[in-house]
Amino acid sequence: MLDREGYRPNVGIILVNTRNEVFWGKRIREHSWQFPQGGIKHGETPEQAMFRELFEEVGLRPEHVKILGRTRGWLRYDVPKHWIKREWRNTYRGQKQIWFLLRLVGRDSDVCLRASTHPEFDAWRWSDYWVPLEAVIEFKRQVYQQALFELSKTLFRTRPRDPPEAYKALAEVREP
Repeated sequence: MLDREGYRPNVGIILVNTRNEVFWGKRIREHSWQFPQGGIKHGETPEQAMFRELFEEVGLRPEHVKILGRTRGWLRYDVPKHWIKREWRNTYRGQKQIWFLLRLVGRDSDVCLRASTHPEFDAWRWSDYWVPLEAVIEFKRQVYQQALFELSKTLFRTRPRDPPEAYKALAEVREP
């Protein structure tokens, strides 16, 4: 399911623990780490897709988390042409995502990377909220930067934390 511009609707999930560290999943049989994310199926709302993906990728159910916020609109990234299957190259550009900020209210032991028959991750860890951008695959960096920056205003509302310089540069570009 693509929109008119060639973007696939998708959700991204920033899951935080009580120390405001983020869940960072290691892609199965790869050396790359990322947040849980996945496509929105026909007829699903972004929230329904988020809960489905959360269970499929991390094994958590709605009772294990609390929704703290979501991005105001879609955040988009283009996938490099050499990553796109040949038959999709004329129509598919990338993904547009609604990002959710969730608080884990369950326990670390509730995380189960084998909840689905097609696991996405083979390891996980808690990381600092301000994920080093160089740890993110290049074509997704700006979306991660935008999502973390926007949702930080919700998470750190009572105790603001200064983002690293790479995130501050984004704020200067986006705010008039």
